[in-house]
Amino acid sequence: MRYILGISLFLYTLISLAQELPPVHNFSPTAYNGGNQNWSISQSSEKYIYVGNNYGLLAYNGASWKTYASPNGSHIRAVKVVDDRIFTGCYMEFGYWSKDDFGDLIYESLNQKLSTSMIEDEEFWNIITLDSYVLFQSLQRIYIYNLKTESFTVVASESTRARIFKNKSGIYFQKSGKGLFKIESGKALLVSDDAILKSNFIIGLFTTSAGTLVLTEKEGFFLLKEGKIAKWQVAINNELQELNIYSSAQLENGSFILGTISDGVYHVSASGVLLEKIDQKKGLHDNTVLSIFEDLEGNVWLGLNNGISVLNFSAPFKEYIDTVGELGVVYTAAIYKDYLYLGTNQGLFYKEKSSNDDFKIVANTNGQVWFLKEIDGVLFCGHNAGTFTVAGNQAAQITSFPGAWDIKKIPGNDSLLLQGNYNGLSILKKEGLQWIFRNKIEGFDISSRFFEFTQSQDVLVNHEFKGVFRLSLDSSFSKVIKVVDAPVLGTGASLVAYEKTILHASNNGVFRFNEKNKNLEKDSLFTSLLFEKDERLIGIVVPDVSEDLLWAFTDKNIIALAANKFNGQPEVKKIAIPSSFRRSLGVLGFENIKRIAVNTYLIGISNGYITLDLDKLRVRKFEIALTDVANKNSDSIALQKVSLKDIGTTFEYSLNNVYFEYSVPSYEKYTEVNYQYQLIGLSGVWSSWSETSKVAFENLPFGEYTFKVRAKVGNELSENIASYTFEILRPWYASNLAILIYVLVFIALGYFIHRLYRRYYRKQQEQLLKENEKKLKRKKIKAEKKLIQIKNEKLNQEIDNKSRELAISTMSIIKKNEFLNAIKTQLQESKTPQQVNSVIKTIDRNINNEDDWKFFEDAFNNADKEFLKNIKTTHPDLTPNDLRLCAYLRLNLSSKEIAPLLNISVRSVEVKRYRLRKKMDLAHEMGLTDYILKL
Repeated sequence: MRYILGISLFLYTLISLAQELPPVHNFSPTAYNGGNQNWSISQSSEKYIYVGNNYGLLAYNGASWKTYASPNGSHIRAVKVVDDRIFTGCYMEFGYWSKDDFGDLIYESLNQKLSTSMIEDEEFWNIITLDSYVLFQSLQRIYIYNLKTESFTVVASESTRARIFKNKSGIYFQKSGKGLFKIESGKALLVSDDAILKSNFIIGLFTTSAGTLVLTEKEGFFLLKEGKIAKWQVAINNELQELNIYSSAQLENGSFILGTISDGVYHVSASGVLLEKIDQKKGLHDNTVLSIFEDLEGNVWLGLNNGISVLNFSAPFKEYIDTVGELGVVYTAAIYKDYLYLGTNQGLFYKEKSSNDDFKIVANTNGQVWFLKEIDGVLFCGHNAGTFTVAGNQAAQITSFPGAWDIKKIPGNDSLLLQGNYNGLSILKKEGLQWIFRNKIEGFDISSRFFEFTQSQDVLVNHEFKGVFRLSLDSSFSKVIKVVDAPVLGTGASLVAYEKTILHASNNGVFRFNEKNKNLEKDSLFTSLLFEKDERLIGIVVPDVSEDLLWAFTDKNIIALAANKFNGQPEVKKIAIPSSFRRSLGVLGFENIKRIAVNTYLIGISNGYITLDLDKLRVRKFEIALTDVANKNSDSIALQKVSLKDIGTTFEYSLNNVYFEYSVPSYEKYTEVNYQYQLIGLSGVWSSWSETSKVAFENLPFGEYTFKVRAKVGNELSENIASYTFEILRPWYASNLAILIYVLVFIALGYFIHRLYRRYYRKQQEQLLKENEKKLKRKKIKAEKKLIQIKNEKLNQEIDNKSRELAISTMSIIKKNEFLNAIKTQLQESKTPQQVNSVIKTIDRNINNEDDWKFFEDAFNNADKEFLKNIKTTHPDLTPNDLRLCAYLRLNLSSKEIAPLLNISVRSVEVKRYRLRKKMDLAHEMGLTDYILKL
């Protein structure tokens, strides 16, 4: 019966396995900045991971790694966390590390507490704890350290491979060639000296329901009862005998992890059934496993010969990764008659679901597969080349009509199927037990990837770039008799039937088909459930008819929408995924998720598939912690660490560049941690969510600040908000004394400026007065000039008047004399001379009338006062007649005009002019008239 049960468990395990493995998260030596080999792993109550490495002690907080060199620079082989201390052992040295106020680890050696010296070249390989004791094991001894008394007890334990074990009954170890021993009261007591235990290295000692199990290096498992050894009769032992096992651990669920040399790890159930075999080909960073550790979250850490791997056994996801590229992108999947089928861009692949074999391609199916769907016990495969029916490892092509997108039953007609193709719709007909191609539906040639039947037997067809079409078909499903089209409702569109209604989803929301008015109308409830403010639907929605679920994908979540069992209202369940998961889903718009077991779904990705177990979904609690606080001045490169424990720390103003690092110890591959922070005093607004676990604030002004940070692990907020309060002191130039000095200087400066302004304005006033005086003087001078100008103008006017009078008088005299001379001439020609002479004498008296000259002289002097005076002064020898001639010349009169005035002939005037020149002694080239005019 037990054998049958074991076989059943074995088959069940393989069925649930099917090569899907827990997610593997790898760390290379470059990632953790350490040596290749990792000898021991432990975890603190804070959930931080500590690793014994060739370069020293590695510390990992979920966000960043730190490396601490051993005291003597040797490899750290053993690590064990006890409360707040990390005990380590290396070459000729053991002790513990504890955190200082800055969050860094400080080493404290325990060597000096030994009462006996170490053996030469002693190296410590293991550390375990029991109650208040810590045991350090080397190849020669076990040093038992009492935490309370801080004293040591030494037990001899000569061995060529140091191993020490703890179970419910105590502490055990192996002595080479002597058997298994137990430590009691500080002494080694023989438990069994069976030949098996003398000749084989013991790798593990476990307590199980079957008894105490002993795991050996090459012989597998044995049962230990009352000092006797017997082979544990399980199937896995046969396989283990071909391996070289180096490390082991019993998990909380009772199963075992066995680490090998060059063959990866084996996961064995508590009953001895192989659950998983994981090696480098299947995701491990290396095949040699030096150490194994299960953390508080159920993750298994593997210290490898080259790197570190973490197995997320407790995660709801498992993965099948095609590392060699045989599968391609998985577009669809199906479980059918004990086979698992995958439809990819490279063909249809299959494997027995109870087999651990690789996938194989179904013959003649090379090419793009679009869908796999079981209808009435027949598995249909939609292919680029047409449609196939699938059974076992065979596929029969039933139609070569190209590009089969999907296939659906026609309501009320069990013998016909409606198929969507690249070039419209077609009908498949069942004849006997076979399905055959019947006809293409005429009148509609548009690609029909998404289509659904309405209640009125119309067919809705969605085309992402052409819109939605409502087709009315004839009764024989041969042709389209009516087409009603609607515009494109958005990109990334899909059309699905869900709970007796048709939904259209795109980037613009979810629309419901109204059976009454035959229109698609926006459904606010579904839209609000699938489209949130900071998260929108990406790609298509995928219905699961068997579970009444509607699946959708966003950048951050897989969304499962289902009706509430109590009120029937739809509600959303979100399963958080990292952005890398979303990017691995393959071609946008071809997302696929298929139910393969109860609450288990297969999700196709670009290089295999991932399974999701809804029963493993659980809400986990995480806390965020500040791991580093540092500051520096602007001129420095090196950071200066600050105590994490001080409350209200003060920083000098020169150290106003402050840096924070923080972390959440989350170690699952498909769980993404995001952080959000705020600095109260600078801004009260939370930052955007980011995966970055550090932040810098530079050139902060003086004042009080409180830094707060929180985390979101998947969709869950951290239990706490980590905070740090600090103050940046005022700079010296803003201190109270400086401000007082500034005030005094300001007052003095103000007084000085006031005095300067007063002096300035006084000078300005004086200068203004001077300017005004000058202006007044200028105005006065200007007025005087104006007055003189007016007088001059008046004088000039008078001169002009006098000149006119002179000209008039001159002309009158000339006219008069000319007239008299004319009469005189006529009289002289008369024949009565006696009477005429008397008249002539009278005329001569009038021509030579001195009164006329006197009148002329007065007028001339009024017009040109200084002329006669100046010419008399210049030429005192001039006679009155000469002056008279000068006056006429001054008037610019010609000789002809002067002759009547002097009562002489023109010839005589010329003579007078000649004589006048002589008297004036004028140069030959100087004209007389010009000279007189210039005087």
